[in-house]
Amino acid sequence: MIKYPNKKQTFKKQTENHSKRGMSFEIMINETNDYYLGNSIAIIHKKPIPIQIVKVDYPSRSGAVIKEAYYKVPSTTDYNGLYKGKHIDFEAKETNNKTSFPLSNIHSHQIAHLISIEDHGGISFLLIFFKTLDEIYLLETKYLKDFVKRSIKGRKSITYDEIKEYGYKVKEGYAPRIEYLKVIDEIIKKGFQ
Repeated sequence: MIKYPNKKQTFKKQTENHSKRGMSFEIMINETNDYYLGNSIAIIHKKPIPIQIVKVDYPSRSGAVIKEAYYKVPSTTDYNGLYKGKHIDFEAKETNNKTSFPLSNIHSHQIAHLISIEDHGGISFLLIFFKTLDEIYLLETKYLKDFVKRSIKGRKSITYDEIKEYGYKVKEGYAPRIEYLKVIDEIIKKGFQ
């Protein structure tokens, strides 16, 4: 579905326990980023995916429907922006798996992009949502690199226990929904270069 800029998007009111049932991870991140932007905390946006539109049907004047489109180039990562003068770049992933995060969920060109951002002094990471566990973790690219190297010789996933050990559990709230910049503050305090 494509949303036009002049159309307001509405969201269902959340229950008191802030349950994520029926709400996509992407919407939660977008709400978080809107909060950060609206409160002058950070500027972080979802990157548009470059597509080539091939076929469009026009059943009515205001009802154009894209019937066929192709990716022009592989997309890099989902989100990027600025926080405290640093470039932020991250990929958001969901999994129903309770015991591990399959590395096949992230493309090699996305991993290369995250590594490049880190090599140039930016802050890059994975934001992983374990849907069945209702938990979100932030995993820095420096650890992702190690797990990718390991996958060449064997294990093709990162265990849940490894993510708990090397990653950061991200708290949920009301505003912001996903408090991932608090984790970035922790990482910066620990000596991020």
